[in-house]
Amino acid sequence: MAKHKGTIGILTGGGDVPGLNPAIRAVTFRAIREGYRVVGLRRGWAGLVELIRDEKTDNSSCYQILTEEIVDRAGRTGGTFLHTSRTRPSHLPKSVVPDHLKDDYKEEINDVTAEVIKNLEFLGIDYLIPIGGDDTLSYGQRLHQEGVKVVAIPKTMDNDVPGTDYCIGFSTCVTRTIELTHTIRTSAGSHERICILEVFGRYAGFTAMLPTMAGAADRCVIPEHKFDVEQLTELLVYDRKHHPSNYSVALISEGAQLKEHSEMSFSDDETDQYGHKKLGGIGDKVAAGVKELTPKFNNGKRVNIINQRLGYLVRCGDPDALDSIVPMAFGNLALDLILGKSTGRLVCLRNGVYDSVPIDVVTGRKKLIDTGKYYNPERLRPKYETFVRQPLFIMTSDV
Repeated sequence: MAKHKGTIGILTGGGDVPGLNPAIRAVTFRAIREGYRVVGLRRGWAGLVELIRDEKTDNSSCYQILTEEIVDRAGRTGGTFLHTSRTRPSHLPKSVVPDHLKDDYKEEINDVTAEVIKNLEFLGIDYLIPIGGDDTLSYGQRLHQEGVKVVAIPKTMDNDVPGTDYCIGFSTCVTRTIELTHTIRTSAGSHERICILEVFGRYAGFTAMLPTMAGAADRCVIPEHKFDVEQLTELLVYDRKHHPSNYSVALISEGAQLKEHSEMSFSDDETDQYGHKKLGGIGDKVAAGVKELTPKFNNGKRVNIINQRLGYLVRCGDPDALDSIVPMAFGNLALDLILGKSTGRLVCLRNGVYDSVPIDVVTGRKKLIDTGKYYNPERLRPKYETFVRQPLFIMTSDV
């Protein structure tokens, strides 16, 4: 057997987005050509939790050896062929502790990080590349603190990982949101309705703001600013009256909050291992509220609503051009860092330049829209004064 320089492990965690497979492909191609062996860890952090340290055990559900042939075809597709999960090894509920660990971990919430580190050693992994959002990467930062050599790649449609202007999946999400919003206009115009579209965005409103700035919607409401549904209704009725086809469109971030409510809208009370409830329902509340209030601003006549949650339609399917190119660059940048023996880093794109920052940035702050600079709360629309020296996606820098 040929001797390798070392072994690189790669995993994808959290929600799927287009661009993950191109990133895996880029890492694998470059790593193999540099003389490294590549191990694909399956189902996010779950593969490293559930692996059994026994050479005779079938651990194919936890990892696979990656080759150029395996990743080449997958690299042109959406999703993640390694699969993903929201497993959090530092906060593992008793109910999901693997059977072979139940005798040692009996608390309601367990930290199995010691097992994860032993499993990395069992697989002979010298460097670990997690691809994910701030939840997945926060545990990568924990492993870095424990001495694991980590180089992280940012991924999330919400584009809210600190330290980078761009995260894998964001461009495709914005592209799809614009396409779907324009597509639904034919129905909104045919029936002269107000269209309420709920889009992703738990804490940050980038996925609502950018499509609105691009002309996909008349108004948008975002998590960073609590809004008044009556104000939104008045604006949307105004927009409808001034549109030739007598309709208007608003994008609603899933994490947006009404002024009279104290929290976000959730589809149920169940939380994942990162403590997040599943968001959903703000679009329904807004649609109902707008419909009820339209007579006040429309000469006593009610306006009907098209209420649609775009949901997984913006995160499924193949990546667009940017989410094919940026993952390739991020993957190669990760290998540059490994070859330079520089770990504990997050690859990034800042002001149009590829770079890296310390991985602890992912737990150091939140990345949100600067509403004073980019949002007009009176008009519920993006605002901008100049594009000079702004990043590609305008409001996405947190420098």
